[in-house]
Amino acid sequence: MKKYIILIPVYNDWQSVFKLIQNIDLQLNDELVEIIIVNDASTEKYEENLTSISKIKSVKIINLNNNGGHRRAIATGLKYCKDNLEFDCIIPMDGDGEDRPEEIKEFLNQIKNSNGIPIVGERIKRSENLLFKCCYQLHKLITLTFTGKSIKYGNFTCLPKTTVEKMINEKATWNSFSGSLKKTQKNLLSIPSIRGTRYHGPSKMNFSSLLKHSLSIISVFRSNVLIRSALFIPLYILLIKSNASIITAIPLLLLLVMIYSISNLALRENMEEFDNSLKNILDITIIK
Repeated sequence: MKKYIILIPVYNDWQSVFKLIQNIDLQLNDELVEIIIVNDASTEKYEENLTSISKIKSVKIINLNNNGGHRRAIATGLKYCKDNLEFDCIIPMDGDGEDRPEEIKEFLNQIKNSNGIPIVGERIKRSENLLFKCCYQLHKLITLTFTGKSIKYGNFTCLPKTTVEKMINEKATWNSFSGSLKKTQKNLLSIPSIRGTRYHGPSKMNFSSLLKHSLSIISVFRSNVLIRSALFIPLYILLIKSNASIITAIPLLLLLVMIYSISNLALRENMEEFDNSLKNILDITIIK
């Protein structure tokens, strides 16, 4: 029987993550599933109540010493699983309910016939307001324009062991999960995924985090960006030379700011830090 690990990063949102685990348990049949929670140095204590779960085989919490952010918590979790556990596939997902547990069934059904190709949850519907949805579509368009890569998924994926091995040997994983997956895997399968609503509290995805998320993905493919920018800049200058003004120069300024930003973000791709990430583990708590 295949063994699946569901990897959930969490920072303080304990009420949501334990509700998520209960809902995941309701979706399972006889699959061999283990939950690994990566506690990203939460400052709030938790009171777990998982007495009602019956199908999940075990639940462990990896407690980190220092907060490194959502992406690095996932990267640390992937490395820990690869180095210490037996598994066939890992399913990373958010712990707040925005990645819907109902869709895990489809991942498990599809992976049986995937021939080792990872599966992504391709977003077909989001729960945010109209302005945020428009900004998200703009993010996807800019990413495609400057990198040549269409990325319509986030962390909610199903990764065979071979893919996990590739990702923990790719420094981009330390900075951008979805960018690294696209870089290391030419072929991806997808299932339709609806962005759910948080179980508790407001969404943590705001315009600032969306901008950083977008630039982090783009930074993975910075060589593509530089090549396309080198072609765009002289063509655009020729186009506007008879109408040059501060207004017409704005796209060039924004492009330069983007190049500068992704160059800084690319510095986060630190393979040495990634290799040593397990040293940031304080302890491991087994709660089931």
